[in-house]
Amino acid sequence: MRLEKKATLVSTSVAGLLVLIKMTIGVFSGSIAILASAIDSFLDLTVSLFNYFALSRSEKSADKDFNFGHSKIEPLAAVIEGVVISISALFILYEALSKIANPKDIAYMSESIYVMLLSIVITAFLVAFLNYVAKKTKNMVIKADALHYKTDLFSNGAVLIALALVSFTGEQLIDPILGIGIAIYMIYSAYPIIKEGILMLLDASLAEEEMNKIEEIISNHKTVTSFHHLKARESGSHIFISVHTVFNMDISLYDAHLVTDKIEEELKKLFKDKKVYVVIHMDPYDDSEMNDIEGV
Repeated sequence: MRLEKKATLVSTSVAGLLVLIKMTIGVFSGSIAILASAIDSFLDLTVSLFNYFALSRSEKSADKDFNFGHSKIEPLAAVIEGVVISISALFILYEALSKIANPKDIAYMSESIYVMLLSIVITAFLVAFLNYVAKKTKNMVIKADALHYKTDLFSNGAVLIALALVSFTGEQLIDPILGIGIAIYMIYSAYPIIKEGILMLLDASLAEEEMNKIEEIISNHKTVTSFHHLKARESGSHIFISVHTVFNMDISLYDAHLVTDKIEEELKKLFKDKKVYVVIHMDPYDDSEMNDIEGV
């Protein structure tokens, strides 16, 4: 089983445990902040399950219906996760405003504080594990999951502080006001997840730094006199690169092919944590302008 899939199973199990604990205390205590955290954990559970199936599906090989494979499921999952975070934030915002309009004291204060302390410890370990997996695999779904649980860690800490302040001051408005702050922070954290996923779904080019490295690899081969129509895109854990390389007319097809094989090998090493697909077209002269005209 891929490390990414193991990570989603771990995050699903942790989210399930946190939902059970938080929802129980949230309902009995009447705390909007804890209830908001419980709802967020339930959405974490749903999203982590979806991520597991998305990663499983994205592993499928290309077929006649999906010639380039199923890797686009990964950015789609990231976009859905970002949208789910935003929707849950709006619900928390609604509940917080409702409590400001209709104040209600928080019960089971001590139990609530203990639950949030436990949640912080468990979530901290999960965030550390997901960050490790995200750095090792560079998987977008795990990266989004890690960011999601990181926001949970901050929100859990904020809830704990709010409960402590309510306990010491008796001011019940601290709870819904904090709920509003958590909701705003969740929407803020969801934006980059949604943006990155949408850009990947739209086949945005790789970052300028990565494109420069690709150009450098091609340019280092002196038998390649020039190149054009370089295109590169990322799709989940896959990277697709295509380029037209120009050789002198007196080079044999066999020798030119050996050079392109070396370029392909170096490009795959450049993105060693990804599955890289390289298509190199060999030209005896620079036909870039001609191709541009034909494309128009």
